[in-house]
Amino acid sequence: MGTANNRIAHMPFRLNAAKIKRAQKLMQAGTETETIEQALDAVITEHERNEAAREANERFIKSGVVIRDVYGTLEKIDGTGR
Repeated sequence: MGTANNRIAHMPFRLNAAKIKRAQKLMQAGTETETIEQALDAVITEHERNEAAREANERFIKSGVVIRDVYGTLEKIDGTGR
């Protein structure tokens, strides 16, 4: 986490101490700062995963692939049976 583009900013926050301690325990973080860093990393990673999944879904839909309901369990969308 110590790349040239990253800088440490001292910021005054008022945070719920019980939430920090709970997260610290769950994440097995050594310090409150480490806890917050891990939580921020997790949020960023989750956003990137969601974005990648959304983009993949859009590519899949645009590909024109036809999905057949071989078991007859999918909901009919357009009334034509497709």
